[in-house]
Amino acid sequence: MTKEIKKAKVYTRTGDGGKTALVGGERISKSHDRIDLYGEVDELNSYVGFARSLVKDESLEEFKYLEELQVLLFDLGSNLACLPDDREKYQLPKVGEKIIERMESLIDKIEAQLEPLKYFILPSGSQLSSALHICRTVTRRIERKTIHFNELHTNDLPVEYGRFLNRLSDYFFVLARLALKIDGVEEVYWVPRK
Repeated sequence: MTKEIKKAKVYTRTGDGGKTALVGGERISKSHDRIDLYGEVDELNSYVGFARSLVKDESLEEFKYLEELQVLLFDLGSNLACLPDDREKYQLPKVGEKIIERMESLIDKIEAQLEPLKYFILPSGSQLSSALHICRTVTRRIERKTIHFNELHTNDLPVEYGRFLNRLSDYFFVLARLALKIDGVEEVYWVPRK
């Protein structure tokens, strides 16, 4: 049975002064890099939701995973919104090795359906493919910010978070390619101008 987390009223007025609460209750500035980081994860989750709305057949495992992924992004965000010492205390869901292995398996399954890539491709071709490329690039930005965050706050975040994000961008890339293949749209290769 899944434990649901209840959400309070939409407005609380507690953030009007520029501070917000972490999972443990500590209040910090909304400009803090921790808040920025989990805000980026929230943005990615919204883009994933947009991409899902463009999927014609969500029964395919490769695309069905997008819903599971949205839950995982909430899990990641909840961990980012919590100080390291409090993560065990509040029994937050972990984003760990099994999740990364599952994603790698899905990437392998998708890649087996695609022609080997010989050239760089332009992120285009269809609305779904383009939306997935946006998810990919936002994921890369979050990965960079996660690395930077951990450099500033030594080992605050588990190493698996960086690996999860790295693999996640790969998943979005191959899924964008699969979306084009399913729709019968040719990939457009990058040809440098002379």
